[in-house]
Amino acid sequence: MKKYSKGLGLIELMVAMVLGLVVVLGVTQIFISAKNTYQSQNAAAVMQEDARYLFSRMIQDIRMVGMFGCIDPSNASFVDTTVGQAFSLAAVQPIQYSNNTSNGSVLTLLTGDVGNNGGTPTYMIVTDCKTLATVYTGTQAPTNQASANLGLLSMPVRQVIYTFRNSQIFTGPAASQQVLVNNVAGFSLTFGVAANAADAGIARYTAAPASAALIRSVRMSLVLTDPSKRVRNQTFNVVATLRNRIH
Repeated sequence: MKKYSKGLGLIELMVAMVLGLVVVLGVTQIFISAKNTYQSQNAAAVMQEDARYLFSRMIQDIRMVGMFGCIDPSNASFVDTTVGQAFSLAAVQPIQYSNNTSNGSVLTLLTGDVGNNGGTPTYMIVTDCKTLATVYTGTQAPTNQASANLGLLSMPVRQVIYTFRNSQIFTGPAASQQVLVNNVAGFSLTFGVAANAADAGIARYTAAPASAALIRSVRMSLVLTDPSKRVRNQTFNVVATLRNRIH
């Protein structure tokens, strides 16, 4: 027999195994880190998309607050044919906000309808754009063609409700609310108000405006949280300006 046998000894084998284990652990750590980064970025992207969806929807409605087309609600004589009595659309607050109530924080808007995708209008105003205006509930107004033949315009108006409650933001009346966004850690509104009803500029921001007629813009602050705690809470802010001054 040969005096020395070729091959690996126990020490060499153990060293090789340790080095291999180190390499495997390093590759595994890189994989786990890349996976965690992907999950964090994906969670942040989902939160940004939720905020973008909510804000785009609310901004569209806020911009149309007080939009009654060609007629001035303060001068027109409105009649609600469904109740058979005088109806003052000007007396209806076009924007209302109740904060921290038993039903949550509620923003109620009276807005001009947007295109054909706004749903069933709350009111339909048929007017001659001068002093005559008839208010119908829902879609009970004459058809647009019939109104056009009489020289009248039909303008849909919707009441839109947003509610923040139990880490969720809903839309719609209490009886038929739909969830818009989940995982909401905070949601607050402040209003840019003018010094007086005739002023178009913003004098200050407040959470409790003295009159809806003074509101010129709405500042929204939204805080979203990741239920899996992969990223920290994200805060989003946006300001929506009312296109139509409220009279």
